[in-house]
Amino acid sequence: VQLQASGGGLVQAGGSLRLSCTASVNSFRINVMGWYRQAPGQQRELVATFTRDLNTNYADSVKGRFTISRDNAGNTVYLQLNSLKPEDTAVYYCYCNVPVGRGEYNTYWGQGTQVTVSS
Repeated sequence: VQLQASGGGLVQAGGSLRLSCTASVNSFRINVMGWYRQAPGQQRELVATFTRDLNTNYADSVKGRFTISRDNAGNTVYLQLNSLKPEDTAVYYCYCNVPVGRGEYNTYWGQGTQVTVSS
């Protein structure tokens, strides 16, 4: 399974970006898709998730500003980043969990896309 992410860039505070991530697997095999981010010197942080049953979840730090969505085919997720702040600067990684039986999952990662927010 491969994930291709795109959409990062440089934006001023208050601006917006849209990230996308496409998985090379049929959607029926995907349990969860989502995004993490990692700022320099910090641990990777979960940003948002989109589950098979269409539930979404967000980190408190991005609630009300970021929106995760999915295409109809179910293997592409988007992350709309609005009202960006300098503290949102990080490399954003998309991921997906694919069940492999017995309640276990394999996790696959995209290559990361840089989001830089200037003040």
